[in-house]
Amino acid sequence: MPVTLQEIDHAKWEKDAQVAQDLARIYRDAPVERLPAPVERFIDDHFSQGGVFCCALFNARRLGAVAVRRETRVWWLSHFCVRAETRHRGVGSRLLMLIAERAQGEACTPRVPTTVLMMGDQLLLARLGYHPAADGTYYEFHPLASQGGRQ
Repeated sequence: MPVTLQEIDHAKWEKDAQVAQDLARIYRDAPVERLPAPVERFIDDHFSQGGVFCCALFNARRLGAVAVRRETRVWWLSHFCVRAETRHRGVGSRLLMLIAERAQGEACTPRVPTTVLMMGDQLLLARLGYHPAADGTYYEFHPLASQGGRQ
């Protein structure tokens, strides 16, 4: 499945009704316990805190999203979600790898706070080359681990 990365910022979300509808649809498919607030409030709060969403785009359809908050040299990823009818097809894995590649291209390290992770998320992250920090508060992407140690 040729998934590409699309970044959605607050301006794009406000300007394009289809983008807003698609992003809300993705997060409406999330289990209730994954979001800290109702969908529209969650999205609005994330944007008001300066965050963006990175979406998986396939055939001009947004199928998954990750909330991203950028800091100096670190991208904090949270609230992963893939549309229910598209799960278990590699969309989430591909999306997380595309985000990691883009972050590294900007000399940043992707991290995921452990407070937002379920067991399945931890297994997925480990498979993709994310490792827990020594203090256990986040997972951090290590590119060599995701390539099986190859350079």
